[in-house]
Amino acid sequence: MSEVLLSVKNLRAWIDAGAEPLRAVDGIDFDIHRGETFAVVGESGSGKSMTALSILRLLPDAAQIVSGSVMLDGRELMGLPESEMRDVRGKRIAMIFQEPGTSLNPVMTVGAQIREVLARHLRITGAEAVRRVVQLLEGVGLPSPAHRAAEYPFQLSGGMKQRVMIAMALAAEPDLLIADEPTTALDVTIQAQVLDLLRDLQRTRGMAVLLITHDLGIVSGMAHRVAVMYAGRLMEVADRAQFFGAPRHPYSRKLFESLPGAASRGGELAVIPGQVPALTENFTRCRFVDRCDVAIPACREGEPAMTVLAPGHSVRCVRASEPATTYGGAAAHWDAAEFGKEPQPDALLKVSGLKVHFPIRKGLLRRTVGQVKAVDGIALSIPAGRTLALVGESGCGKTTAGKAIIQLIDPTGGRVELDGVALNELRGEALRRSRRDYQIVFQDPYASLNPRMRVGDILAEGQVALSDNRDPAAVMDRSAELLRQVGMGEESLGRYPHEFSGGQRQRIAIARALAVRPKLLVCDEPTSALDVSVQAQILNLLKNLQRELKLSYLFITHNISVVEYIAHEVAVMYLGRIVERGTVAEVLGAPAHPYTRALISSVPRIDAAGGHPVVRLGGELPSSVNPPKGCHFSARCPQVRDDCRSKYPEAVALSETRTVNCWLHGI
Repeated sequence: MSEVLLSVKNLRAWIDAGAEPLRAVDGIDFDIHRGETFAVVGESGSGKSMTALSILRLLPDAAQIVSGSVMLDGRELMGLPESEMRDVRGKRIAMIFQEPGTSLNPVMTVGAQIREVLARHLRITGAEAVRRVVQLLEGVGLPSPAHRAAEYPFQLSGGMKQRVMIAMALAAEPDLLIADEPTTALDVTIQAQVLDLLRDLQRTRGMAVLLITHDLGIVSGMAHRVAVMYAGRLMEVADRAQFFGAPRHPYSRKLFESLPGAASRGGELAVIPGQVPALTENFTRCRFVDRCDVAIPACREGEPAMTVLAPGHSVRCVRASEPATTYGGAAAHWDAAEFGKEPQPDALLKVSGLKVHFPIRKGLLRRTVGQVKAVDGIALSIPAGRTLALVGESGCGKTTAGKAIIQLIDPTGGRVELDGVALNELRGEALRRSRRDYQIVFQDPYASLNPRMRVGDILAEGQVALSDNRDPAAVMDRSAELLRQVGMGEESLGRYPHEFSGGQRQRIAIARALAVRPKLLVCDEPTSALDVSVQAQILNLLKNLQRELKLSYLFITHNISVVEYIAHEVAVMYLGRIVERGTVAEVLGAPAHPYTRALISSVPRIDAAGGHPVVRLGGELPSSVNPPKGCHFSARCPQVRDDCRSKYPEAVALSETRTVNCWLHGI
């Protein structure tokens, strides 16, 4: 084992919250060795990010470190004056924050922001600093680095901004890199590139990484050791193989059981009941006991200490020595008969030739000089009671297509037919009345609910506007029924959105969408902002509602594991067009289009051995203003041929339920 670089002992960081402090970090111990990746996983609110901020002494004003030691290379950081601590930050320890869009200065070019780090820690200025900036941006795989250095953050995509953050963090060649959810906002293809980059840089520089994430697939591919955090405490610490081979804490096992995928599509996902306990409590029991399904009286007789099960594997549980359960490593098994022998119901939704083009206007007279072809002629259909997943990278047009289908955006061309009615031909009152048949669940439950309205008013609004249910008592009864349908109590009617957790807010958003008894729900990334345990609750809910109410779903997502669990069919979208379409078994079991293969291979998978083959894509998604000639994927395709660059391929039927647009499959 290499020498210890960072040693954290009995670290406590509390937040002033009134009568009792909020014990965000409540006595944790761990070591990080040179050159290793130490991953910390757990639900939101468990204290992961606060731990990282405590190490760097970057706590908010209301928080303070009340005890503990943080030793970096044998040097105590907790007692350093702030002037010396500023030399540690950036130079010895650097941090990649979760949201690059808010972490970069919007009024400075990215090159200027990196030059600040070089000047502060390495005393490099002038032409040498400019040269180093270009080298750093080139090193993180940013195309046209000299050009990008002169751009502002708003001119870059999410993946580019995250690469800039990495370049800035690595500018002074730190010994330890803290990566706080470094890929949360990225597509799986860009995520794979960023993770590859971190692995390569770690290998070449001997850098240690503290990785904070809730994605167990990423942990499986990146980490050497894993720590599970819950309610301010570490519950389990183990080597990667030990943890993924047989996690021992009940909370760790629940995290695995909550993961969606092909293996669980026939049943319900395991959920963790209840909520994380209030961290203002001075715990005299196991913190997980109220949510644990294997708790015994001894769990309430004092907070358990860490039990060493094997070298490098410790668990905070009174039942730690009991037999373990094995998870991960099994490949998905697709049974085509699951789909092939089912009678195919008639299509509820039919979309043909759908286009959404946005004009680009310039000059004093605002003349149109071009078109952004966000959606460029797609066709799809969804039978009653079925789910079609629409997948692809950010910027491919998924959300725009969903909004155009339900007429939140006026289509430029094409036809959208729901239950025999052409929605794009409706106007005025007829269009308004049709909205009872289709609704949308937005990605962000924080932003999609009116913070000034009580839940009862939110649920009543659609009923009064779009249904015949106008009687106040009947509206209230229906609202209470909706809350029960989504697993919430009637007492929630009088509360405001801010009084609920993220998962509860998403349930309210689903209840609002169901209020007018729609036939079709467009679900736009409804679980992307949620922890895996809360995600499991929402996915179970959506499946149960579909079974009970015969709902059809257009499920927009980039999470392939969610698609494996919930969808019947998949449409893969790239640069405004659908490139492959078929049943889940066909498309995910044996992808035909090179882009589909790259997309699926980029998904982090849980594997105790750590890692699986990934198809690497170069560059970023091309502009939808000037897409490549011929096949739009030709500029990034690893199997490109001359004919791919000359003409866009027509759809080829590979089976009764499957089509692909690719020259490799002939026309």
